[in-house]
Amino acid sequence: MDLLVQLLLIGGLLFFTGGAIGILRFPDFYTRLHPAGKLDTAGQFLVLAAVALHVLHDLSFQHVLTAGKIGLIVIFVYITSPTATHAIVDAGVRAGLKPWEKKIEDDLAD
Repeated sequence: MDLLVQLLLIGGLLFFTGGAIGILRFPDFYTRLHPAGKLDTAGQFLVLAAVALHVLHDLSFQHVLTAGKIGLIVIFVYITSPTATHAIVDAGVRAGLKPWEKKIEDDLAD
């Protein structure tokens, strides 16, 4: 059980790391929202799954209830994260923020 918890935690941290690198490396507002929305949601799922399994290591009513609450948090994040990402993109579009376009000068700078 402990090995599974450790693997889930490592997997979640890899997703979080990938999301952070994507936020730093992508060129504009819209492309940065993709790793922020997708990879952070996947990372939190794996980390919270590891926490729920760790809590269930000692099986009792309180621990099952705590694991159920963690499951509700996961469901809440899966509902709100895409909605929040969409709202942020919509705000950027309404503010007139233009998407990044690769130009010839960008190729010459490399």
